[in-house]
Amino acid sequence: MPMLAKPIDATSDAVTVASRRPTVVAAPSAASPELSDRPRRRTFTAQEKLRILAETDRAADTGGVGAILRRESIYSSTLSNWRRLRDAGAFGALVPLKRGPKTAAPNPLAAELVAVQRENNRLARRLARAEAIIDVQKKVAELLGIPLAPSDGEP
Repeated sequence: MPMLAKPIDATSDAVTVASRRPTVVAAPSAASPELSDRPRRRTFTAQEKLRILAETDRAADTGGVGAILRRESIYSSTLSNWRRLRDAGAFGALVPLKRGPKTAAPNPLAAELVAVQRENNRLARRLARAEAIIDVQKKVAELLGIPLAPSDGEP
């Protein structure tokens, strides 16, 4: 027997289908001011993780691990990850990692490179001054008629 939709009853605000009870849809409730627009990810501090791990280790013999997981609202896989990190000796890894781009480790040769470049610039300025002084001396010697000894490599 086919089920035919009956017209909407104006008094009950519900749709009825032949031989079925009316389905009533509740109106959406107003958003609670206590709830944020976007849920935030839950994070645990290293102390909380170690506390939960210690509790589950004590409760492992009595079978109370499930109750602890339900109370703390965590999954068993999260607990397994924390145990693996603890057993690896990575207590520092239990601290939540800073998100975002990682800063590059400073190059130990960078400071030496800056010092060498500074020294090179200083010597280049000193050489330019010395060449200017030599040019002036050559011109003065030429004006006074003083013969200069020829230098090797320069005219």
